[in-house]
Amino acid sequence: MQRRYFGTDGIRGRVGEPPITPELVMKLGWAAGRTLVSADGARRGDRPGVLIGKDTRISGYMLEAALEAGLSAAGVDVYLCGPLPTPGIAYLTRALRLSAGIVISASHNPFDDNGIKFFGAAGAKLPDDLEAAIERRMDEPLTCVSSTALGKARRVDDAAGRYVEFCKSTFPTELDLHGWRIVVDSANGAAYHVAAPVFHELGAEVIAVGAEPDGLNINAGSGATHPQFLAEQMLAQQADIGIALDGDGDRLVMADRHGRLYDGDQLLYVIAADYRRRHVGNAGVVGTLMSNLGFEQALQRNGIPLARAKVGDRYVLERMQAQGWLLGGENSGHIICLDKHTTGDAIVAALAVLRALIEQKQSLAQATAAVTMFPQRLINVPVRRGWDWQSSEAVMRAEREAVASLADAGRVLLRPSGTEPVLRVMVEAQDAQLAQTCAQALAETIARAAGAPL
Repeated sequence: MQRRYFGTDGIRGRVGEPPITPELVMKLGWAAGRTLVSADGARRGDRPGVLIGKDTRISGYMLEAALEAGLSAAGVDVYLCGPLPTPGIAYLTRALRLSAGIVISASHNPFDDNGIKFFGAAGAKLPDDLEAAIERRMDEPLTCVSSTALGKARRVDDAAGRYVEFCKSTFPTELDLHGWRIVVDSANGAAYHVAAPVFHELGAEVIAVGAEPDGLNINAGSGATHPQFLAEQMLAQQADIGIALDGDGDRLVMADRHGRLYDGDQLLYVIAADYRRRHVGNAGVVGTLMSNLGFEQALQRNGIPLARAKVGDRYVLERMQAQGWLLGGENSGHIICLDKHTTGDAIVAALAVLRALIEQKQSLAQATAAVTMFPQRLINVPVRRGWDWQSSEAVMRAEREAVASLADAGRVLLRPSGTEPVLRVMVEAQDAQLAQTCAQALAETIARAAGAPL
């Protein structure tokens, strides 16, 4: 089935344009209610319930109301928790024994985008077949149950506090963060009121930045997608360590006292090496096609195998479950510690890194010294939506030439975005200039073949 709405991570787009319009989102709520929870509710003999959370975008109010209307029309009770990180919704969906959770967020995108993503009752993102079933239901006429069967709505007033306590519970009770001066950048997003309290209540002196959302400033010049701001704050505040989240709180970037930045691959290596040291779970780690070759080589030297999944934390999780492994993630900063949570959680991952540093008395630089990152050059080339780049002989020839020029000293990856009409060109090489040259040549060839400006 050709997808019309769902991408790699739910449904996402510009607010006011399909599919992120009030009408379509209300229909989506109805379709999801009918598809996800009607059978579950009927089996249990009560009305099913769905949790709705959101980030701090101004459009969240409108989309929340639309989803609530659609779910109610399908006979589903709605639980509203307001702004809360995506992993917080996954946790509360499980904790409250609800049938599903819905997050209104466009993650790291600017404020005028928004999106909808779903969690099942177990706190994991939906598999492809369920998303396809929701899309099929979208083609049906919207109906409304009888007035006696309409869903009700209620607020979960203690949602933020419950999530803070959950995050703290993943950190050993015999450890604390006393003596640590930590900058926490919440990207003016969903974690603005929960991230800093977690580290403060564990004993750290916290400098909170990116914690004054106004509906328009989410991800604007701060957070995990603008990590240089964190690096600057580290030097200005003379802090020991820095933690940056993205707008929905599932991506992590960290910085040391010198302002040096560490991405998802490096942080995942720290956690994986610590798990191996403590003999926690099986040794393997799941990455993606974008995971750095230097990261893979460092894991191998430590006796830790790496399996690569498609890009997207949902696919990482599926591969982790298939392998029976506890750790996985992406270089963008999605890190899944399956012994602690069912999905990627930036706060939980940061606590796992801090545990490793404290117990081994290491700095971030020391803990990542074994990882020599290969320079990567990533270029997003605009293309027509649905353009079949693999049918272009010019593109295929350029890809073969790039692979040949790199030989064993690098990698080439062409990947269509799951959320926007671009073809991502990634070239990784030991030599930065070679990576740049190959990536630029590939991108120019693709732009010409696609008939779109670079």
